[in-house]
Amino acid sequence: MFLIAGTRPEAVKLAPVAAAMFAGGRMRPVLVNSGQHPQMVDQALESFGFSADITIKLSRVTGAQAELTSQLLEELDRIYTERRPAAVLVQGDTTTTLAGALAAFWQQIPVVHLEAGLRSYDLTSPFPEEGNRRMVGQIASLHLAPTRESAANLAEESLAGNNVLTIGNTVVDAVLDVAARRAPYGDTRLQEVETKVHNGQARLVLVTTHRRESWGEPLDRVLHAVADLVAAKPDIEVVLPAHPNPAVREQVMTVLGGLDRVTITEPLPYAQLARLLSACTLVLSDSGGIQEEAPSFGIPVLVLRDVTERMEAVHAGCAVLVGTDRDRIVSLASDLLDDSAARAAMTADGNPFGDGLASVRTEQAFAWLLGLQDHRPTEFAPLQKVDVG
Repeated sequence: MFLIAGTRPEAVKLAPVAAAMFAGGRMRPVLVNSGQHPQMVDQALESFGFSADITIKLSRVTGAQAELTSQLLEELDRIYTERRPAAVLVQGDTTTTLAGALAAFWQQIPVVHLEAGLRSYDLTSPFPEEGNRRMVGQIASLHLAPTRESAANLAEESLAGNNVLTIGNTVVDAVLDVAARRAPYGDTRLQEVETKVHNGQARLVLVTTHRRESWGEPLDRVLHAVADLVAAKPDIEVVLPAHPNPAVREQVMTVLGGLDRVTITEPLPYAQLARLLSACTLVLSDSGGIQEEAPSFGIPVLVLRDVTERMEAVHAGCAVLVGTDRDRIVSLASDLLDDSAARAAMTADGNPFGDGLASVRTEQAFAWLLGLQDHRPTEFAPLQKVDVG
């Protein structure tokens, strides 16, 4: 059973599945690091006590999508031929996801798509992820949708029936597991911030923004909104893990560098980010993963995008789409920081993305696909709190 990961989010969401397979004892998971972001995959797996069984070595020169895809296809095809897995699990919508699924499809190896059915219905946003996940949807043998809304998206594309299962999102399993381990911070400033929070001396606002669609002027508006918020709320501490792109980092430092109560860090290992997230009062983010993770800790999210393929959080009231409008970000963030009852109400009914059992359901779905158990897994059925008419 091959579990293919090329980026940190993929590794984070696949690790609980590997753990469930080991615990079940019916299947042997083989973790494959595709080489797309090799060090980040290794770091993420290490947070769960795992390491890759197979690591692909790529020779990237241009960094272009065509170069990455062609090398992945060739290497994965070779590995599938040598090892012949019973099935291949791909997650989400990355280049690794597309190549992993396509190479398996060509060899008539069943493809299982974890986190299937996410749709923005805009091929330009996110790009190229929206196209990737739609293409994988056409060749997968089993679609593991995180929510009923995602399953409904698949049904609209005539993908329905026994090969579509709603299981919840394994990222919820992952973040609860890792946050409980309380990995030590690599940056001592973060421990200082967390200590202030736990002592009641400050409230923590986490800001993450990494999507290419936000670079440039949209990011500038977000950064100035954060500066406005810090000036208006003397009891908050802001932590912003900066994107490694030099131009983005320069933009962050120009607006927020040197401001009191703003801590700008390197990109954080997943275990440290999960621990930090659990201590927050509010999150401002364009990260899909954080939209899924934060509700498990009772933390509202202001989504720094105009559209999101994770509308479940918006529908459940856990998140609000604010885009990158400076005034709107400051206004809504201030309102939530001033109203603890409103914050609590947003996440009172739990996490619409999962209950911590998605990885167990995934193991059962694999067993059902391969004839190792007779019944389909019981599906995830979250509460829905808000009527968004």
